Amino acid sequence: MALDGIFLNYLKYEIEQKCINAKVDKVNQPSKEELVLIMRTREGSFKLMLSCRANSPRIHLTDYAPENPQNPPMLCMLLRKKLCGATLCGIRQEGLDRVLFLDFDSHNEIGDKIKLTLCIEIMSKYSNIILIDSQGNIIDSLKRVDSTKSSVREILPSVKYILPPSQNKLDILTADVEKIAEAILSDSNKTLSSAILKAIEGVSPIVCRELAFKSVGDDKYVSELDGEDINNLKITLERFINKVKNHEGVATVAFNSESKPQDFSFLDITQYGNAVKLKHYETFSSLLDDFYYERDRIERTKQKAQDLFKLLHSSIERTSRKINIQQAELKECDNRETLRIYAELITANQYQLPKGVEYYEVENYYDDNKIIKVPCDVALSPTKNAQKYYKEYKKAFTAEKMLKEMIEQGKAELEYFDAVLDCLTRAETEAELNEIRDELVTGGYLKKKVQSGKMKKSKSLEPMKFLAKDGTIILVGRNNIQNDKLSLKQAQKSDMWLHTKNIPGSHVIISAQGEEIADDTIQQAAELAAYYSSARNSSKVGVDYTLVKNLKKPNGAKPGMVVYETNYTIYVDPKDYKRI
Repeated sequence: MALDGIFLNYLKYEIEQKCINAKVDKVNQPSKEELVLIMRTREGSFKLMLSCRANSPRIHLTDYAPENPQNPPMLCMLLRKKLCGATLCGIRQEGLDRVLFLDFDSHNEIGDKIKLTLCIEIMSKYSNIILIDSQGNIIDSLKRVDSTKSSVREILPSVKYILPPSQNKLDILTADVEKIAEAILSDSNKTLSSAILKAIEGVSPIVCRELAFKSVGDDKYVSELDGEDINNLKITLERFINKVKNHEGVATVAFNSESKPQDFSFLDITQYGNAVKLKHYETFSSLLDDFYYERDRIERTKQKAQDLFKLLHSSIERTSRKINIQQAELKECDNRETLRIYAELITANQYQLPKGVEYYEVENYYDDNKIIKVPCDVALSPTKNAQKYYKEYKKAFTAEKMLKEMIEQGKAELEYFDAVLDCLTRAETEAELNEIRDELVTGGYLKKKVQSGKMKKSKSLEPMKFLAKDGTIILVGRNNIQNDKLSLKQAQKSDMWLHTKNIPGSHVIISAQGEEIADDTIQQAAELAAYYSSARNSSKVGVDYTLVKNLKKPNGAKPGMVVYETNYTIYVDPKDYKRI
């Protein structure tokens, strides 16, 4: 799934068509490894995403720019100072290497014209975004690299920028087919795809396998190729080179049997046959937007909410351990009735029981007067032994009552932590994270951070809103506090309430407005309830639904917790819909 040099070349061409001569209106840094440039032209504004994440480095136009933090990082402030108002005058790529240079015309502090270059290096975990001045010196970068991290080159302010080491591969834009074929065929002990990968610059393994498949129908060893195979290889390479030169690629994603994206390319992927489903996109930017959106959202949330995830996981582990200990102690209370019987039998027979023995033999009138042996303390009289058993019985009775209450409380707390964790996993914006953080502070699970200076109070979020096929409004809560507000205050008594059965998830409200609710609308709302729950990746998820008037919130219940008795259950596959 690597973004190779040729794919980057297609992106370069696509960005050039939209953004050359565009001015940088804003610079945002949603996370420590991402930049978003707001580019303004006469045709409108465009968002240019640059990411140097290890598992998703890329550059492309985006419709899904991530939310910005309330306080921009220092590097973001530097980039705003240097790039805001600058004009993108050119985009360069060294051959088909995975390095792209964005050249800007800008002005310095005294108004003189200067050249600045924003370089993005797409090299897996070594990916980086670097700002370079007109003399080729590094101003700063998203990832600083000193001599302890790399012995090849340093990426530090004021250091001269040098390109990553060359791999000495052939550039298909300048080399002829014969020379390329000769380089491929020289590796006789490799498979054809491996030989192509070693010889040609800017191609990923999926492209190499596709070229091998189109040339010889299989990934043979180079030594096995005959004259016809070699001729077919040259024809395939020539067609491939012409397509790249003319920017005739097809933005393609291959989905596996589970409908998850497996691979993407600038070629129409045929090597998998019917084992995968293909989806074509109008632009290469929209392909990357779709391919990486969900993965980056989850990673971005984890990065911004590391302390919350750590708190919830440790709380879940601690509460589970405590419940297990309490259940073991409760099991020890199972013999309390035996203690009571021993005490009563000793009391009933104390006039005839000897002193100083290890056990009393008495008739058990609870079991057909069978003789049983009651252990006793040789140092105590029968009366004292009976009192001892009564005391142990009362202790076990009280312990059992308290342990049952504590276990119920622990289970309720565990259920609450699972619900908060589910909300946290699905959080999409920093505002949602802040609401979850405030909820944990209010509940006493998290200390409130003391903010220095004046902080702008974030506006309270509204529930997610969807439109059913018949025009009915469907509302979905984002977190527990919002679930309470939506279900118990905002919803009308005649509205329909939905929630996944025995699974953490959002509260869903069908706003009936006093009208009868269609079955299709309930189906759609149930699919949303399943999607916005911890069962998102499951199938045939049970969803309870009932009228809002049937909901009750027990005294002292955690946020988002309600009870109901009258309900129906529908089983659906999770499905998301477009928000309004």
